[in-house]
Amino acid sequence: MAKATMQLGTLTCPSCMTKIEKALENQSGVENVKVLFNASKVKTNFDEGVTDADKLTAVVTGLGYDVQSVKVK
Repeated sequence: MAKATMQLGTLTCPSCMTKIEKALENQSGVENVKVLFNASKVKTNFDEGVTDADKLTAVVTGLGYDVQSVKVK
């Protein structure tokens, strides 16, 4: 299981947080999603055999959010 932390541009409302969480939770291989509203960060646990950080980043950018950086452990 890998962990990714995405630093986003500023989140403007709680509904943004929910939108991102639901979109990532619907991705195959994603085990856990936590959006930290005040820090504008998204933390995910995912199965590297099913998906990767690039695909998850594409989901978030596809929703219209700016992903400034991604760290994977």
